[in-house]
Amino acid sequence: MSLKSGLASFFLLQFGSLSSSTSTSTAVRRCNFGHLRPVPPSKRAFTCLATSSPQSAEKSDGELLVVVGGGAAGVYGAIRAKSLAPHLNVLVVEKGKLLSKVKISGGGRCNVTNGHCPDTKILAEHYPRGHRELRGSFFNTHGPGDTMSWFTDHGVALKIEEDGRVFPITNNSSSIVDCLLSEARERGVCLQTGKTVTSVSAGVQGKFILKVEKRSVEFLEYLEADYLLIASGGSRQGYDLAVQLGHSIVDGVPSLFTFKIKDPLLSELSGLGPMLVTHWGLSGPVILRLSAWGARDLFRAGYKALLMVDFVPDLHIEDMKSILSQQKQKFAKQKVLNSCPSEFGIVKRFWKYMLDREGLNCDTLWASVSNNSLNSVAYLLKHCTFEVVGKGQYKDEFVTAGGVPLSEISLKTMESKIRPNLFFAGEVLNVDGVTGGFNFQNAWSGGYIAGTTIGELAAKAVC
Repeated sequence: MSLKSGLASFFLLQFGSLSSSTSTSTAVRRCNFGHLRPVPPSKRAFTCLATSSPQSAEKSDGELLVVVGGGAAGVYGAIRAKSLAPHLNVLVVEKGKLLSKVKISGGGRCNVTNGHCPDTKILAEHYPRGHRELRGSFFNTHGPGDTMSWFTDHGVALKIEEDGRVFPITNNSSSIVDCLLSEARERGVCLQTGKTVTSVSAGVQGKFILKVEKRSVEFLEYLEADYLLIASGGSRQGYDLAVQLGHSIVDGVPSLFTFKIKDPLLSELSGLGPMLVTHWGLSGPVILRLSAWGARDLFRAGYKALLMVDFVPDLHIEDMKSILSQQKQKFAKQKVLNSCPSEFGIVKRFWKYMLDREGLNCDTLWASVSNNSLNSVAYLLKHCTFEVVGKGQYKDEFVTAGGVPLSEISLKTMESKIRPNLFFAGEVLNVDGVTGGFNFQNAWSGGYIAGTTIGELAAKAVC
């Protein structure tokens, strides 16, 4: 249920055994190079024959960009690169279904981006990992407005909802998926599914030798690529490829999840609101944002924490005590349950929950409530604590905090600082946003910038 009727709440999260968290260093791993192989797309803009060893990797006619990952960042980047360099061979390799996250996000509607953050500095503040780095050129190059314009120009009408979330006017994610796949195919991007790039190694003249396999059958081939864009999301696959090419990885932990709460009284409440009460605990936009900002601390604490909520942040506790005293005088002969002070902005069912937690009988008349009880109710509303005993799952978004450190790439080009012609975009990087379309915007921006850089490099190579 909605706990409040329009007022904001203030949240404080303490980690561990109900005490403040201690800062610990982030785990980072490094490994040596490994080996990889390529794929032969048939009936495409280029052909590449399967080979049994990396030494005999088949070369395509003209330069080749291989995109690992057929999600938002990968497909968007592939389209951008191909639009700037039509002669460039572009192959997207996806182990599952293309744009699967786009398909299921936003309850099947696809929360494309957020339309309430025209200022890039304000926009960057919605990224727990990346809020400092993304204040620069990243969103200036391709921000929410650019994303909305791109889809509108390609025939997808969009709408901005009251909270800033942007959806296709059809309320169907297929509008976005179909648009991207249609544009990719029209541009001549080769899309292959059911295959996995399992390793990568350095070839001659700065090229990449990719090893491609199918999990379901005995299948192995090698591919030589001039450019490599890793946009595989928060999966182990992308991390392993990055490590094989000399990058480090910030170990991934879940972000954007609900809280399991130990409170039998709370389970009686249900419904939607800024803070959603479920049968297992707490959810809703504010909880998801809090989980994102506290993702690493909560992980280290084993998802045990103390959540403190101020349900009336606009009122000082002394003002609340005064309001309750006036309520007692004005409604002395009424039951305390039936006349919650309107200044508190909370609904009746939640008022009952507060009274039950304080041990006040709801049938008690206001005249019989002691001043100590009034003070206790005021304190509880200002410092309401919930014991977090675990995390739930937020099914609309699957987001990971972790990945390739932003310090190892150039956000102006999305190119690796360690290896030329290697690019990253999307959730494979140590960037994650709160709910509301921000994670997709990271994907669109990163994919666009990477695709632009690759397309321009490929165009120059022809001249």
